Amino acid sequence: MANITGRGATHNQASSRFNLAAREADGDWLDAVEAIDGPAQKLRTSVSLITPRTIISRNASPDIAFSQSINAYAGCEHGCIYCFARPTHAYHDLSPGLDFETRLFAKPDAATLLRKELSHRNYSVSPIAMGTNTDPYQPIEKDWGITRQLLEVMVECRHPAFITTKSDRILRDIDLLADLARDNLVAVMISVTSLDPKVARTLEPRAPHPERRIAAIARLAEAGVPVSANMSPIIPAINDHEIEQVVARLAMAGAQDVNYILVRLPHEVASLFRAWLETHYPDRAAKVMAMIRDIRGGRDNDPDFGSRMRGQGVWADLTRTRFIKARRKANLGQARISVRTDLFRPPEGAQMRLF
Repeated sequence: MANITGRGATHNQASSRFNLAAREADGDWLDAVEAIDGPAQKLRTSVSLITPRTIISRNASPDIAFSQSINAYAGCEHGCIYCFARPTHAYHDLSPGLDFETRLFAKPDAATLLRKELSHRNYSVSPIAMGTNTDPYQPIEKDWGITRQLLEVMVECRHPAFITTKSDRILRDIDLLADLARDNLVAVMISVTSLDPKVARTLEPRAPHPERRIAAIARLAEAGVPVSANMSPIIPAINDHEIEQVVARLAMAGAQDVNYILVRLPHEVASLFRAWLETHYPDRAAKVMAMIRDIRGGRDNDPDFGSRMRGQGVWADLTRTRFIKARRKANLGQARISVRTDLFRPPEGAQMRLF
């Protein structure tokens, strides 16, 4: 398949992990369709509904700093080629490629479900992370507003939250975030992968411009919202040369800390990433993959707890050393961002809200 303008993945191959039947377009049929209807239309984004029974997901991973998360959407229009959430679309019998970017799912009952779960007598309070799988502020949030609805429940219940995004659309909810921040109930992390708009445009084709994200960091900091940043992912020979510059810019904008994650290529992401490299960086595709495999112990991906986040080998060690020095030079990492859990109050019942 030819590269689709404005999208991250270069193909839409179905996953075979769940024994899904492979579907291939028949060339003769495509010729007939084009003769009758003209050339194929530009890919457009569609949104379907999911109505789960619960909305809070629990996590027991030893190398992730949260135990509860909410994902308002499945799939992500930002189209980041490296997104480790892409394989989840296979659960919907859809491709982790272009389907992940164009055939999205929304959970309109999320706030109602959250209110119900927070009302349980045995509910144990811990920060709820949003943006851990797909971005809570991807473009469709403008129309659906599910993330805002969730935040409204958290404001009411004084519930702590962690939010990760690569979008300045988060500023729309700065009123709710500032409310939570006054009681130390929220922390935001903005992801900035590259300062080069050309690199960002191919890596994250529908995510906001890096400068808009940096401006969002400044606005959040001015509003008193604890905000840090994440250079994620760092990809050897693609954006690793920017480490020092990115850290310095983010610190100047007001980020309290900056962290990083080395590129991960689980399941179908590896083949999608390889195809992306051949399309956009054919001159260094083999070099990039050789360095990634060195970081991942000779494999495209290392799924093991602990090492999957740190990486190994000379490139991983060099990246870690450079990042530590850059943070130190920017005077970052002096204090750990944390949130309170002692102010939680269960949602008021419908009868109580009448008084």
